Amino acid sequence: MNTDDKITIIEGPTPTFEQVGDMWANGIAETATPGSIVVTRLRTFNGPALVERCHRAWRNKEPIHLEYRGRDSYNREALIVASRAIENDDGHMLILWLRLPEDETEMEFRFDDGSDDQDDIDLLDLDL
Repeated sequence: MNTDDKITIIEGPTPTFEQVGDMWANGIAETATPGSIVVTRLRTFNGPALVERCHRAWRNKEPIHLEYRGRDSYNREALIVASRAIENDDGHMLILWLRLPEDETEMEFRFDDGSDDQDDIDLLDLDL
């Protein structure tokens, strides 16, 4: 892979992945192998340029991956299936929807103990 084939997290903690319940995300990432669609939010210097890198790969019918260091200190890669950049008070934020193979995920479920009586699972934290 060359550097345009991936987006690499060079510093910071292992990203947090949240479960995606939107059917559109599952639809664009259909494959013969089982996997999970997750979303992560990353602060970045230039979010629009990274989104353009994704679009360029997809226009050329090429995959693009997120490279990051897992909690076990090994480098990991996940297929990017969608991307979006937003700007907020803290700067640019890159939102990535990723496809992770099911056999590479360990799930930790957390429940919201807030006062809104919500019983749904809020966060899917994947230890990779």
